[in-house]
Amino acid sequence: MILATGNRHKLREMRELLPRLELEAMPDGVELPAEEGEDFASIALQKARAVHAATGRATIADDSGIEAAALGGRPGIHSARYGGPGASDEENLEKLLDEVAATGGDRRAAYRCALALVGADGSERVFEARCEGRLIEVPRGAGGFGYDPAFVPDATGQGDERTMSELSQAEKNEISHRGAAARLLARHLAGEVAPAER
Repeated sequence: MILATGNRHKLREMRELLPRLELEAMPDGVELPAEEGEDFASIALQKARAVHAATGRATIADDSGIEAAALGGRPGIHSARYGGPGASDEENLEKLLDEVAATGGDRRAAYRCALALVGADGSERVFEARCEGRLIEVPRGAGGFGYDPAFVPDATGQGDERTMSELSQAEKNEISHRGAAARLLARHLAGEVAPAER
């Protein structure tokens, strides 16, 4: 299968999450469409459809992001470009933390992931999951990417103040939004679940 992403971090992470699949990078010359849609699922499907149309191969695509309660769910689907065109992960994170701090209130947040599968025959499925947590004021940790250095997940348990960037990759895979969505996809491919087609 092809993973519809130009993000090498996602490719590596998805290969770890789906070890039984032979995930390949997008072929040279294949481009992803502009990320336009009203939710993570529709954007993930757009990506998977585009790569499937270009290659005729089964394709998986992910769209994910973070939603801050204090900002009414922003940045959401705009997470990757929140700091503006060409913004780095650090710039996106800085903008988010500045805006949350300015509200003076709720630091709750959730990562969300939609994983779309377009089969070689054109069939479509979407698997969605989320990871609840909160944002800290000062980022910590050298692992992970994106908003991970400021996100403390609930799933590690009360009293565990480690950010996603301070967890081992195995720990992160166990609790992350992308990990949960990947497990739903893996179960589907193994014939264990049959979610409704979209």
